[in-house]
Amino acid sequence: MSVALSLDPELLRVFVLIAEGRSFTRAAELVGRTQSAVSMQVKRLEEVLGQPVLARSKGGRVELTAHGEYLLARARDILALNDEVVANFRAPAVAGRVRLGTPDDYALGYLPEVLARFAGTHPAVEVEVICAPSSDLARRLQAGDLDLTLLTDSHEPEGWPFVRLWRGPLVWVTSTRHSPQRQTPLPIAVAHGDCAWRRAAVDALQRAGRPYRIAYSSATQVGCQAPVIAGLAVTVSAMAWMPVGLRVIRPDEGLPELPEFEILMLRGPTARQPVTDALAQHIEASWRAAEPVTGRAA
Repeated sequence: MSVALSLDPELLRVFVLIAEGRSFTRAAELVGRTQSAVSMQVKRLEEVLGQPVLARSKGGRVELTAHGEYLLARARDILALNDEVVANFRAPAVAGRVRLGTPDDYALGYLPEVLARFAGTHPAVEVEVICAPSSDLARRLQAGDLDLTLLTDSHEPEGWPFVRLWRGPLVWVTSTRHSPQRQTPLPIAVAHGDCAWRRAAVDALQRAGRPYRIAYSSATQVGCQAPVIAGLAVTVSAMAWMPVGLRVIRPDEGLPELPEFEILMLRGPTARQPVTDALAQHIEASWRAAEPVTGRAA
């Protein structure tokens, strides 16, 4: 029976340092070894893989081979997972209960995978998820009923510290099987009450002179999406994730441009520590790995 070869994380770490800095010398300084020792580590890595991953150009610059390009992205992933596992086993155990607020559209499109990974690394933490519109979540946060919440930027309490998770434009959404966007007046499905997305949609249509009617309203994004899937209306969304049956309306389909919004993460005034810290850090890291952001505010 053949024995499977394995990749030593330390060999991969040296390779990544060389690949990123394009220098054996710089990598040797970072790991506190001689250049010849680092060269030997690369040679051992190439022996395990059976292919060269680094080469020197005529000018002496270190370049990645085709196999090196393939390896670099995967080596980063392997090292990130390695470091995460080690950190979680060596870190003090975190236990307790944390109350997380979120609008329902984020909950369906984003949170399942995030919470599954968090449960794997923090099995002693109980996460209570409260789904509600951003306006309600902001009020619950101020009242101390939430430890952590996600909401849109138009609803954060004034002067409240926050972390910006995402920034991007709202998009018009329609059915993949029907074309309600061609109707006049345009039927729209929007949240009722104090909803920034509703105001943005209505203002954009009014500025463009596009006749419309509010065909459906709901307190939740799911409630707005149901008639859209059926082809009875269009709606707006700020997320790239779409349920089956929905698609983003293209700019050439004639609906006006919508403004940008931000998704923020805020802590409650009486947030439980360190369980809240653990979940907040996990959400921020997961979101940044999945979506480009414009920065952070506090």
